[in-house]
Amino acid sequence: MRPKSNGMPVIRSFLSHEWRTYKNLRLRALADSPDAFGSTLVQEKDRPDTEWSARLASGVASHQDLPLVAEVGTESIGLAWGRIESSNPDVANLYQMWVAPNYRGLSAGQMLLESVIAWASAANMCYLVLNVTCGDSPALRLYVRAGFQAVGEPEPLRPGSELLAQPMRLALRMGV
Repeated sequence: MRPKSNGMPVIRSFLSHEWRTYKNLRLRALADSPDAFGSTLVQEKDRPDTEWSARLASGVASHQDLPLVAEVGTESIGLAWGRIESSNPDVANLYQMWVAPNYRGLSAGQMLLESVIAWASAANMCYLVLNVTCGDSPALRLYVRAGFQAVGEPEPLRPGSELLAQPMRLALRMGV
């Protein structure tokens, strides 16, 4: 059951002091959707608070990162993280995309995705890339609707995993 809300989701950048909110959302995402991420709850849950704080503070301070939170009212309901890797400065990546189950269907995922696309476009990236677990899923359908196309062959979701993830990319500039 979805909690009552008078508003639509709002997407904004995390603030560096909100690391507890980031940590909570990330751990909820890994618990709720263990087959959707390269990392696992076991790998992340015992990280010290100083690491969570440093991770978010570094992302907030960087011009190469975009840590986003989705909110409805005062409730944090989702997250996404955009990153431009210094090793490939024409490509932005989308990581950690997740919306809480009882808030799905409010377009929060679409809004998070559009925010990362707008950020990557404004940074003049050629492509936005991501990996999505293979199978018919709402996440895959969202990415396809946004114009992402499969590139290359599926690869293991994480080392030793039987699950496969499909690399996808969205061209952000004409002619690429």
